[in-house]
Amino acid sequence: QVQLVESGGGLVQPGGSLRLSCVVTGRIFSIYMGWYRQAPGKQRELVAAFTRDGSTNYTDSVKDRFTISRDNAKNTVYLQMNSLKSEDTAVYYCNLNFRGALYWGQGTQVTVSS
Repeated sequence: QVQLVESGGGLVQPGGSLRLSCVVTGRIFSIYMGWYRQAPGKQRELVAAFTRDGSTNYTDSVKDRFTISRDNAKNTVYLQMNSLKSEDTAVYYCNLNFRGALYWGQGTQVTVSS
């Protein structure tokens, strides 16, 4: 049974930082992992992800502010979020793609507000 457990969300002021973590339990830790987010009334969107060759992709709105990283020894993927803006407010989800099967975490709420 594969489970993804996110943590690290919370309330932060504009300009602040948060680091999200996603721990993968089970016997799968795929190279195809990423972070998505869903704001109220909007569709879920890709925020950052690892590509097949290990490089990273970011949606334009978070480039130069967010950084995705991973610790394979800990089966953990991180999302460092700096210079947060109100429009970053959303539920953030960790995603794993293993041989075409998609796995999702339960999500962690990030609220950027003064």
